[in-house]
Amino acid sequence: MSDIWQRSFNIIFIIFITAVLWMIFGAVKALLFFGVVMLWIAFHHIRYLAALERWLRLSDHSPASIPAGSGAWDDVFAHLARYVRQHSQSQELLSLALERMRSVTSAMPDGIVILDETDRIEWCNPVAEQHLGINLSLDTGQQITYLVRQIPFVEYLAARKYSNPLILNQTRQQGIIVSLQLVPYGYNQKLLISRDITRFEKIETMRRDFIANVSHELRTPLTVISGFLETLSADENVNSGFNKRALVLMSEQTTRMQRLIEDLLILSRLENEQSIVNEKAVEVTSLLRGILQDAESLSAGRHQIKLNIASQDQLLGSEEELRSAFGNLISNAIRYTPDSGEININWEKRDGQGLFFVQDSGIGIEPEHIPRLTERFYRVDSSRSRETGGTGLGLAIVKHVLSRHQARMEITSQVGKGSRFTIWFPAKRLIPENK
Repeated sequence: MSDIWQRSFNIIFIIFITAVLWMIFGAVKALLFFGVVMLWIAFHHIRYLAALERWLRLSDHSPASIPAGSGAWDDVFAHLARYVRQHSQSQELLSLALERMRSVTSAMPDGIVILDETDRIEWCNPVAEQHLGINLSLDTGQQITYLVRQIPFVEYLAARKYSNPLILNQTRQQGIIVSLQLVPYGYNQKLLISRDITRFEKIETMRRDFIANVSHELRTPLTVISGFLETLSADENVNSGFNKRALVLMSEQTTRMQRLIEDLLILSRLENEQSIVNEKAVEVTSLLRGILQDAESLSAGRHQIKLNIASQDQLLGSEEELRSAFGNLISNAIRYTPDSGEININWEKRDGQGLFFVQDSGIGIEPEHIPRLTERFYRVDSSRSRETGGTGLGLAIVKHVLSRHQARMEITSQVGKGSRFTIWFPAKRLIPENK
C-alpha cells in the first residue's frame, strides 16, 4: 500500500472510531476523543518539525546527523538522507574537478584571473599574482581596477572590446611587460589571461634598433655611390654601350636601395612607441594636390589620374605621416595599373567621418592575399614587385600611420578589374572648414 493510501486509511479509521464512539457514548466523549487524537498527531508532527529545523541549523549536514523518525517522518528523513548522500557525492566530484582545474591552471605559464560580472576577483593562479601583484588571500572580491590601475587597462576593460590583447609596460610587478587578454564566458564572467612578453619585446626592440642603425649607416655610403654613378653616367668619355647600360642599371638599383632604406627608417620611427605624433591641423586639399603632382610625375602620362575633393575639412594629425600614407597608396596604384588605366583619388566627409580612398583599374588582388598585404615585405608577386621598384614596406607604413591616427583601412579588389583602398578617419580627427 502506498504512503498516501496508508495516511488516508489512518484518517478514515480515526473518523470511523469517532463515529462509533458518538453512537455509543454521545457527542461530547466522541469529540473529546477526536480532539485528543488530533492534539497527539499535531504534537507528533511539531516534534519532528522541530528536529528537522535543528538539523537544518547545523553546520554538519551529513546523513548520520539526520534525526530518526517514525511513521511518515521516517520516510521523510530517509528521502532526505538519500538526497544528502547524493548531494555530498556531487559536491565531492565538483571539488575534485575544481581542484584539478586549479592544479592545471596553476601549472600554466600564463596568468589566469577569474572575474565576476562586476569585474571583481574570484580566483587567480600564482602566475597572475606575480604578473599583476595580486594576493589571492587578501584580494579576493576586490575590483581588478583597484589593483591594476593603469589608465589603458581601465579603458580596455570599460570599452568591452576584447578581440585584441593589451600590452602593459608598467605593472605593480616592475621590470616586466605583460600582454593582457580578456575572454568573456558564462553569465557576464571573464577570464583575464596575462602573459610575460618581456623577452619578446626586448627582441623586437633589438630588431627595430638594428634595422634603424644599419639603415642609417648604409645611407651615407649609398649616397656617395649614387653621386659617383651620376657623375660617371654624365661623363662623355664613357663610349661603350655596355658601360652606359651598366651605369644605368647600377643607378637604378642604387636608387631602389635608397628608397628601401628610407622606408625602413620611416617604419622604424613609426614602430617606436616613444615617438609622439606631432599633431597639427593638416590642409588635406593642399596635401593631396601636392601628392597629385608627384603622382603625375611618377606616371609620366601613362595613366588618367583624377582628384575629387568633396570636403574642405582639415585633419588633426602629422602632415609628414599622412603624406607618406596617402603617397604610398597612390604610388602603389600607379605601379600596379597598366598603361592607360584610371586612378581616382577621393576626399570627403561621410557619416561624420573623414573618408579617403584610392581606386584603380589595375591588375587586382586575389582575396587570399588581402589580409596579409600590410605585413612587412609581403609580396603578392615578387617578380612584379621587382619590376615596379616597390620595397614591400609601403602598406606596412600605411598601417602604422593609420594606427597612430586611430584610423582604419578597408581593402576591396577584383582580379583584372582593380582595387580600392579606403581609409576612415574618426570624427574627433576632423576639423570642420568653418572653424
